[in-house]
Amino acid sequence: MKFEDLGLSDEILSGISALGFDQPTPIQEKAIPMLLGGVNDLVALAQTGTGKTAAFGLPLLEAIDPNGNYPQALVLSPTRELCNQIADDFVAFSKFKKGVKVLSVYGGANIDQQIRQLKKGVNVVVATPGRLVDLIKRKKVDFSKIETVVLDEADEMLNMGFKDDLDMILQRTPETKTTWLFSATMAKDVERIAMNYMLDPEKITVGTKNEGAKNIDHKCYVVSPRDRYQALKRIVDCYPEIFGLIFCRTKRDTQDIADRLMAEGYNVDALHGDLSQNQRDRVMSKFRERKIQLLCATDVAARGIDVNDITHVINYELPDEVESYTHRSGRTARAGKQGESIVIITPRDKFKLKKIEQIMKNKFKMGEIPSGDVVCEAQLFSLIDQVKSTEIHDDFDKYREKVQEAFGEYSKEELIDKFLSKEFNRFVEYYNDSRDINASLKDGGKGGRDRDRGRGRDRDRNGGKGKGGRRDRNRGESAGYKTLYVNVGREDRVNVGQLIDFVCTNADVRGRVLGRIRLQDKFSFVEVEDKDAAGVLKKLDKSSFEGKKLKVEYAKPRN
Repeated sequence: MKFEDLGLSDEILSGISALGFDQPTPIQEKAIPMLLGGVNDLVALAQTGTGKTAAFGLPLLEAIDPNGNYPQALVLSPTRELCNQIADDFVAFSKFKKGVKVLSVYGGANIDQQIRQLKKGVNVVVATPGRLVDLIKRKKVDFSKIETVVLDEADEMLNMGFKDDLDMILQRTPETKTTWLFSATMAKDVERIAMNYMLDPEKITVGTKNEGAKNIDHKCYVVSPRDRYQALKRIVDCYPEIFGLIFCRTKRDTQDIADRLMAEGYNVDALHGDLSQNQRDRVMSKFRERKIQLLCATDVAARGIDVNDITHVINYELPDEVESYTHRSGRTARAGKQGESIVIITPRDKFKLKKIEQIMKNKFKMGEIPSGDVVCEAQLFSLIDQVKSTEIHDDFDKYREKVQEAFGEYSKEELIDKFLSKEFNRFVEYYNDSRDINASLKDGGKGGRDRDRGRGRDRDRNGGKGKGGRRDRNRGESAGYKTLYVNVGREDRVNVGQLIDFVCTNADVRGRVLGRIRLQDKFSFVEVEDKDAAGVLKKLDKSSFEGKKLKVEYAKPRN
């Protein structure tokens, strides 16, 4: 079936065609003709990433009268990111239907500016419940002529505590309106919404209720609690081309994991509710442009993430609500592509794992945390693939003779060894003597098989036990590093990630030259490789951090 077969107007079809869409997804194929046909209320269930926004957006836009300078449709979504994504999609869909005005309203943005835009006149309002309630209380929005209300991700709005807000909003819309509910899961609270706010709704289900998408591989790794972070790093290192999401349960865990990974040289950032709107927008922009390889996020913050080509979703911990796993895993394998959803659990999580399997009607493949040798091999051949795919610039010819002279003393085998060692030694050194950290679901929470108990543990990439695995007994710093004292700490509202970013930007160094970073209340200690320490000190001392003049010096040895 083609979009032309669904009964859409030429204007909307032109907008879809400009986006490169040709064939509707199953949920679009079922929902669009039904909604265009004038169905009253609708409950539609489909997995995340199956095109629900177009399924309700296209028929909604068809019904809009651009000459009516008032709100005719309302779409409610749980997060700022999802709100903006829906509004942007609506603008793109209606590109050739002149005069359609779409406005997104959400918390964290300037409410006065949103009020001014409402006064100018809009046709479609896409809103988060909290900000919309604020506008209603200020009597700045009139929904008396609303014809259609869409509840998108209704289960998540309820999980976030918006039940009273939804009641207030829906009570201020006409009884004659049609209500469309779209969701990935059908929890009991969602069923209650259908009973309370909808009149004998039609129902559409693509797949089975709450099941996961068929094109996602679900993998499970079992470790002891103390090895969870090391397991995460090995999994990430085993997929050099990963572009993924790491889900954590709390805002604090999200920031802590991102800070630790950043400190060890990973290309990562965090997304959670404590960030300002500008910070969230900046992080998401970097992620969409693939300037960030990994994004640590909470469930709520990630609900608006609609990014193509996410290869992996890693559940650092299982969600509190098992239904949320469907939403998490649905961030990958979008638009019919293949994806992988990974969970890292402890033996005590086995019962929650079984509940998730029952809900999504699928089994997890039990995996083994890769050994150091497996990780090193994956990194090695990723490097080889990068080299093989590198284009040779014509200008290189003028340097060829001099380069050949410089390497004339080496054989082909020696050159290959040196080339690989230059980029690859750090992984070999890091994973040398790494132990087996796999556990069994039968361990009952004890975890950790530790078959190589007498061998070395994993070390922090740039810190931990340092290059030689030994510490300076006088100060506790890593061998091969100098420790700098910096007069900013927790009381200055700085975290490890911000300090790393500041040092790298202002001292013009890469994150890999930094070792351990220890935050105190009023100051911090930053380890820097010997060869770079003097330069970093010189560039940072007497510079300014958030308006505070920095004092940077070598830390004094402990007595």
